[in-house]
Amino acid sequence: MSEKRRLLIALDGSEQSFEAVRYVSRVLSPGKMKVVLLHVKTKIPESFWDIEKDPSFRHRMAPIAAWAQHQEKAMEEFMKKSRQLLVDQGVPQEEVEVKIQDREVGTARDIAREAQGDYDAVVVGRWGMSKLKDLVWGSIANKLVAQLVQSPVWVIGGSPQPGKYLVAIDGSDEAMRAVDYVGSMLAGTDCAVTLFHVLRGFEFLSLIYEGAFVASPEILGAKELQAELQRAEEAIKTLCAQAIDRLEKAGLKGEQLNTKIVTGAASRAKAIVEEAKNEGYGTIVVGRRGLSRVEEFFMGRVSSKVIQLAKEMAVWVVG
Repeated sequence: MSEKRRLLIALDGSEQSFEAVRYVSRVLSPGKMKVVLLHVKTKIPESFWDIEKDPSFRHRMAPIAAWAQHQEKAMEEFMKKSRQLLVDQGVPQEEVEVKIQDREVGTARDIAREAQGDYDAVVVGRWGMSKLKDLVWGSIANKLVAQLVQSPVWVIGGSPQPGKYLVAIDGSDEAMRAVDYVGSMLAGTDCAVTLFHVLRGFEFLSLIYEGAFVASPEILGAKELQAELQRAEEAIKTLCAQAIDRLEKAGLKGEQLNTKIVTGAASRAKAIVEEAKNEGYGTIVVGRRGLSRVEEFFMGRVSSKVIQLAKEMAVWVVG
């Protein structure tokens, strides 16, 4: 990655998207950011203006035209306000670009196309203008996470506090890429990072560690199960030590780093989110896929569930 981190923030005029800007302004050092604020607006079809010329429709069209102009002006003011927030936080004016463009193929796809540029993160608010439409979680955010398989996506819910980061690791290559990403983005900051691993209960034991298959519990006795669990714990401790080493080499200090292993949880995603809530983490970092590429095709089950559950937090999905 380049010395300055280049971030794309997708904005729709909602309070949640403004919170996404606020979050970004507080995560990275202001002098190390280049930010593009992007709004994809819906064009009024040219046929609308043709209809407006008809005297019989003119009285009906005028209020709609006035509303459209008001919305456009309001969005321009929103973009200026968002830009000013970043500048007030110390980001140089020349490093904040505002882009307002007409929708061409679809809002999410237009954002995704812009994101194919050299961006270190694509940032989007969990909720859009319509919370009813975005009942589960924002439809645009959902689509972006699904489409941007090669780009890190930050989904911002609520007003998350930066400074504490919970990084979920599971022994997969994706998880270690997430560790490297955290190191590259947060080096030089005074943040606290915890590597968090969840080892589920015996009834769910069917794991792969260091290329060795752990047998199903039905064919193992109590002693064998305990031995397998201990072996798995030792393997993940070794993995955590390797991850800590990578973070330190990236520039984070040892006192900023911690590890935690939880055993016996029925749900990894629930355990991750509960840990974040209970211990005051504003940000959860997950790899896009986990150990099983078959189970977690396209987007990991754990990653997907974490986003659904972490409604008032920031979730970084790293591919």
